[in-house]
Amino acid sequence: MNTKEMRDFFEALQLLEMEKGIDAAYLIEKITNAIVIAVKRDYDVADNVNVTINPETFQFRVSITKTAVAEVEDPATQISLDEALKYNSRPAEGMPVEIVLDTRQFGRIAAQTAKHVIRQGIREAERSQLIAQYQNKVYEVVTATVQKVEPATGNATVEIDRSEVMLFKNEQLPNDDLKEGDHIKVYVVDVVNFERRCTLKISRTHKDLVKRLFEREVPEIFDGVVEIKAISREAGSRTKMAVWSKNPDVDPIGACIGPKGSRISAVVSELRGEKIDIVKYSEDDAEFITQALSPAVVLGVEILPGEEKMCRVTVPDNQLSLAIGNKGQNAKLAAKLTGYKIDIRAEHDLTAREEPPAQEAEPAGQPEAEEAE
Repeated sequence: MNTKEMRDFFEALQLLEMEKGIDAAYLIEKITNAIVIAVKRDYDVADNVNVTINPETFQFRVSITKTAVAEVEDPATQISLDEALKYNSRPAEGMPVEIVLDTRQFGRIAAQTAKHVIRQGIREAERSQLIAQYQNKVYEVVTATVQKVEPATGNATVEIDRSEVMLFKNEQLPNDDLKEGDHIKVYVVDVVNFERRCTLKISRTHKDLVKRLFEREVPEIFDGVVEIKAISREAGSRTKMAVWSKNPDVDPIGACIGPKGSRISAVVSELRGEKIDIVKYSEDDAEFITQALSPAVVLGVEILPGEEKMCRVTVPDNQLSLAIGNKGQNAKLAAKLTGYKIDIRAEHDLTAREEPPAQEAEPAGQPEAEEAE
């Protein structure tokens, strides 16, 4: 390359670095590897290819090093003394001889190979950069803008930081009615790295979406004064969240509800009206189970023996349906929240089991009749 061509080459590298945000040193490494591959193919050499690319001095040098010998046995690594005179005025046997190549003579195949590897390198760099960028979002809530919704599947394409991400139908809330231009909060579950591209796995049904939304709305949670100990959720319908306060003067439930219910209302609004029960966490399992079954009143909790975590709960007769909930939802969410299998019994059932069955009086004269028989 002449001076102008070299300047153009290095300016192109700088432009790529600015436009794509890819480190020039990384690009130079990939280009160097590409040229080495091209030279090996065109000149039938082994590992004796030297490539120097220095953007500071605009140096771009490609050469092959061979050993000067009296009789050539391996053309890939050796050069005859007579041939070596073209590159060194006083070659000696065993001396390394550098053969400087004209970079314009690589040929079409070498150029195509270099371009391909460079493109591949750029794609890999962009993907690595994207993965690093995405990793910062994992387990966080981000705002996404709905671009389009597929009528047939209900899957939505959303934009996050100028990248298109798919929000699948089964990761949407049952009562989501997404439209183009909507701004929604999504939870980033993971980074999915495909062969050609990487993307985010996002969800609006994940239970930790609720946790992150409360962290945004409740300063006491963000500051660590109030902790979210456990969450159980049926997305779009109902969530139970157990909270605890490090500071005895701070009411964890009140902090989450907020003045006039403003904090919990903001979360409920984002979740399209999903009901949220906030209960107080306790390290005492029986007390925690009692709280988890709220709003039902619990008379007693019996922790059953055995390796499996099971308990029997007694509630007033008029609280049984409330404790179990519609289609068993309240009991299921309480079980998920506490980690216990919960057997809920009404008070009169328990009383009936504890009382011995009434004995019927024997009819008069029956013993004598039996004796007569």
